[in-house]
Amino acid sequence: MGPRYSGRVRYSITLPDQWLISDARNDAGLERALSRLPRGSGFIYRHYHLDDPYRWARFRVLRRVARGCGHAVILADSALTAAEWGADGIYGHPRSLCPRRSGMLHLATAHDLQEIGLANALGADAVLLSPVFPTRSHPGGAALGAARFRLLARHSHAPVIALGGMNAVNARALQWQRWAAIDGLSSQIP
Repeated sequence: MGPRYSGRVRYSITLPDQWLISDARNDAGLERALSRLPRGSGFIYRHYHLDDPYRWARFRVLRRVARGCGHAVILADSALTAAEWGADGIYGHPRSLCPRRSGMLHLATAHDLQEIGLANALGADAVLLSPVFPTRSHPGGAALGAARFRLLARHSHAPVIALGGMNAVNARALQWQRWAAIDGLSSQIP
């Protein structure tokens, strides 16, 4: 497959539709979850709960599994660390995506119109807009809901990935092609 273009940056992978996001609560089942995702999905490695040496060691294991399944591997860290660790891109607040590093996907988080505007200005390759629905990550937190999610998503210059309370059922109900989950792609795997 040849290089793809998104926004201002050239990168060599196609933006996946499904994204599994790592977290302390789904760590034990990540290898299995990665192997069950459709080939060519995406994996966002966060693992903020681990100290650096353990975080790096766990990343290497999961990167090998993900790549064996043909998945894109994104690191929630700096572009420099992502390049050193062999990730396909970075994930985080739009400001954390600068400076741009050629050949890497830049996935920005957004929760409101201001953050979408910042992601637009900084040339994010995709925006993870959340929380669409109530989520265990932020118990009791306000969710955007389908209507507000769609309204905000229209303002993004880059493809939008729905996040927050997402699973296959909610993605179909939302009628949204690109979505990401922590529990929705890991805890439901038998």
